[in-house]
Amino acid sequence: MIVFREPGEVPAGFGPSVVAIGKFDGVHAGHRAVLERARVDAAPSGAKVVAVTFDRNPLSLLRPEVCPEDLVGVTQKLRLLGKTGIDATLMLRFDRALADLTPREFVERVLVGALGAQTVLVGEDFRFGRGGAGNPQVLREIGAELGFRVDVVTDVRALDVDRRVSSTWIRELLAEGDVETAGKLLGRAPSVLGEVVHGLKRGRELGFPTANLSPDLEGFVPADGVYAGWLVDEGSADGLRTGIRYAAAISVGTNPTFDDVARRQVEAHVLDETDLDLYGHLVEVRFLRRIRGMVAFDGIEPLKAQMTEDVREVRAALI
Repeated sequence: MIVFREPGEVPAGFGPSVVAIGKFDGVHAGHRAVLERARVDAAPSGAKVVAVTFDRNPLSLLRPEVCPEDLVGVTQKLRLLGKTGIDATLMLRFDRALADLTPREFVERVLVGALGAQTVLVGEDFRFGRGGAGNPQVLREIGAELGFRVDVVTDVRALDVDRRVSSTWIRELLAEGDVETAGKLLGRAPSVLGEVVHGLKRGRELGFPTANLSPDLEGFVPADGVYAGWLVDEGSADGLRTGIRYAAAISVGTNPTFDDVARRQVEAHVLDETDLDLYGHLVEVRFLRRIRGMVAFDGIEPLKAQMTEDVREVRAALI
């Protein structure tokens, strides 16, 4: 998949294209339905399939007080979009200049001028242009004049609860620690991506060494607790990517037994590995199942006994 960071990077004559526009936060089942529809629409003519998205939630600029936490960071989003089989992503920087474009200016500059759109796919609640003045109907009117068709893709819904698959719903599930249901809506295990950094090394002292992720990680961190999951080692910045996947018991929280961690942290104990050195490596931590919530223990021995039980449950969950 080709990645463009601004319309000017798109080479002349790149189109025609079928374009899907959205935040694509999480690239969940609903998003993938839109992108799959775009691929089907593009097949007869051989047009390129392009996702147009943003490097941040537009609300972070327009209404930061109500902007939700992102499900994925930019690196994660691009990786997930790349796995859908589309040809390119235009990752627009959402700044004041972009926000101030009128709907027509946005269409002329991005969809027509850069991408040569022949079809544009959006969701029912799509808004664009200065002050949110653009909607699917406005887009259709502009498209009729400038020569492209607009398809509004209906929501993907979970029939048993009659609720549409959305980033909001997935955030709610993760905030409750329900990574299994969130994973079903995402079509993959929810995950975070970050560098392994030095911590207090208390896990090593207890016989359960952990890889501590930098607070600057990408992805939505689920509720405090212990999880069964995987750690994928992507290697160091100056080395080869390994892609090795390890079974892991994952802890999320502030270490309440010792009460010496100021910020929530993600740390992963890799099962059956005693000499693994991951410092400075980029790793992806995938959450498959919540084992228990985070509690404070009355001393080290009860904590060690529980950690032993946690590892046993994690191992059983991953078989």
